[in-house]
Amino acid sequence: MAHDVPGPRPAAHRARYRRILSFAARAFVQVWWFELVLPRLGMASVAERTRGRRMLRLARRFRDLAVDLGGLMIKVGQFLSSRLDVLPPEITAELADLQDEVPAVPFSEIRAAAEAELGMPLERAFASFDTVPVAAASLGQAHRATLAAADAAETGLDRVVVKVQRPGIDEIVAVDLAALRRVARWAQRVHLVRDRVDAPALVEEFAQTCQEEIDYLHEAASAERFAACFAGDARVAAPAVVWERSTRRVLTLEDVTAIKINDTRALHEAGIDPAEVAQVFADVMLDQVFTHSFVHADPHPGNIFVTPLRGGSDARAWRLTFIDFGMMAEVPDSIRAGLRTLVIAVASRDSRGLVRAAQEIGVLLPSARTAELERALTVLFARFGGMGLNELRDVDPREMADFGREFGDTVRALPVQFPEKLLLLMRSVSLTSGLCSALDTTFNIWEPVEPYATRLLRDEGGGLLQELGGQAVKSAGMLWRLPARVDATLDRLDAGTLAFDVSSLENRLDRIIRVAYRAVSAVLFGGMLIGGALLLGPLPPLGIVLMCGSVVPLLHAVFGRR
Repeated sequence: MAHDVPGPRPAAHRARYRRILSFAARAFVQVWWFELVLPRLGMASVAERTRGRRMLRLARRFRDLAVDLGGLMIKVGQFLSSRLDVLPPEITAELADLQDEVPAVPFSEIRAAAEAELGMPLERAFASFDTVPVAAASLGQAHRATLAAADAAETGLDRVVVKVQRPGIDEIVAVDLAALRRVARWAQRVHLVRDRVDAPALVEEFAQTCQEEIDYLHEAASAERFAACFAGDARVAAPAVVWERSTRRVLTLEDVTAIKINDTRALHEAGIDPAEVAQVFADVMLDQVFTHSFVHADPHPGNIFVTPLRGGSDARAWRLTFIDFGMMAEVPDSIRAGLRTLVIAVASRDSRGLVRAAQEIGVLLPSARTAELERALTVLFARFGGMGLNELRDVDPREMADFGREFGDTVRALPVQFPEKLLLLMRSVSLTSGLCSALDTTFNIWEPVEPYATRLLRDEGGGLLQELGGQAVKSAGMLWRLPARVDATLDRLDAGTLAFDVSSLENRLDRIIRVAYRAVSAVLFGGMLIGGALLLGPLPPLGIVLMCGSVVPLLHAVFGRR
C-alpha cells in the first residue's frame, strides 16, 4: 500500500523508521525462536523457564526506545500496556506507567510555529505570552498567555493556556505510522497472532485516534461537546475555547488551573475531603460511560483539577475541572448494551452472564470454548468478588500471583480481541480506579458501580415484566377462546361429522394444558410480585415472602415445558 511507505524523507526520519523496524524485527525473531522453534525441538522447558526474564527485558528495551524517540512511540507504549488480552503481564506492567513527558522545544521554534498558524506576531495575538512551557508532551506543549483587550472583552476571559504543536510532528507521526503498518503486516503472517488479533485493523484504528489527537480543532470540538454533556451539572466543568485564537495546530483555552486532583495536601488545606473527591470522580466517570457515551480516555492527575468555589449556593464547595480532550472514547450502542450486561453480571456474580457480555461486546468470539473461563470467573467471584484494592492488599501475595497467572493463561488461551474503542475505555477505567484508590485507601470500585447495576437491573426487570405480561395476555386470549372451540368440536362429534387422529388430538390437548398452566403461573407471578410490593410498607415480612415466592411461578412461566 502506498500510504505505508516512508518515501523520500530527511535522513533523521529514515533513521527513525529503520530503528523502529529493527527493534520489531529483533523482537519477532526472539519470540519465533523461543516460542515456536524450541518447543518443536523438545526444549519447551527452556522457553518456559526464561519467558518472564525475556519479556521483561523486551519491555524495558521498548520503554527506552519510546522515551528516546518520543512521537507516537510513547502512545504505542501506553496502548500496549492495556493489551492484557494478548501480551504477558511482564510487558503490560512495565509499560503501565509510561508517561508522555519529553524535553521542551526551544521557545523560538514554538513562536515561529504559532505565528505561522495565527498569521500574526504573538505580541498582536496576545497581551502577554509566557516563554516557559506549563507542560511539554510528545505531540505539543502548552504556554500560559493573556488575551489581548479586544479578545478579552469579546470572550469574557483573561488568562488562557495556548497549546502549540511541535514543529514537524506531522512528518514524525507519518513515519511512525508507516513503520507500525509494516510491523502489523509482519505480525499478521504469524498464525498465532492472526488467529487472535487483526493487527492491521488495530493499527488503522490507532492511527485514526492519533490523527484526531494532533488536530486541535477536533480537540476543541470535543471540549465543547464534553461541556455540553455536563451543562447544568455543578460537579463538572471544562475550559472554554477561544476559537478566534485556535487553529489545527494551535489551541487556546481558558486557564482553569487549580488543585491537581491527586494533591491531597492541597485538598486538605482547602478543606476538601479527598475521599469525597474520589467518590464524585468515580460517579462522573460512570456517567460519561452509561449516560453520555462520551468518555475522557486520559484521566490522569495532570488532566483533572479540583476547583474550589467561592460564594456558591451549592452544598459542595468545589467541582472537578477536566482538561485535554484529545483522547476521547465514543461508546457505540453495541458496546454500551454489552457493558450493561457486564455490569449486571458482575453485580450478581454471574460468571456465565459475564462470558455472555464479553461475547456481546465482541471481546470473546462466539466460537470460543468458555467452560474453563466460566470456572475461573466463578472462583474469582467467590474469592475476590466485591473487594476493594485495600482489601486485596491483605490477600496472600502468593495466592494472588498464582490466581493471576492461572487466570491470565486462561484468558490468553481464548480467541480474545479488544476493539480499539473498548481499549480506550479500559484505559479510562484503569486510570480512574487507580486515582480513586490513591485519594482514598478504603475506596472500593464496587460501591459507585452498585447504583448503576441496581438501575440497570430494574430496567432489565421492567423489560422482563413487560414480556411476561404480553405472554400472559396472549395465553389468556387463547384460554378465553378455548371453551367455544371445545363446544364446537363436541357439536361436530354429536353430529358424527368429526374425524380425527386420536394421538394428534392428545398431543394438542397436552400442549394446551401446558400453555394454560404456564399462563396461570405468569398471572400468579404478577399477582404475588405486585401484592408483595404493596405490602412492603405496612407488612414488610409478608411482602418480602410474597416477592421471593413469586420466583417459583416466574421460573415455571419462563422455563416450563412448552
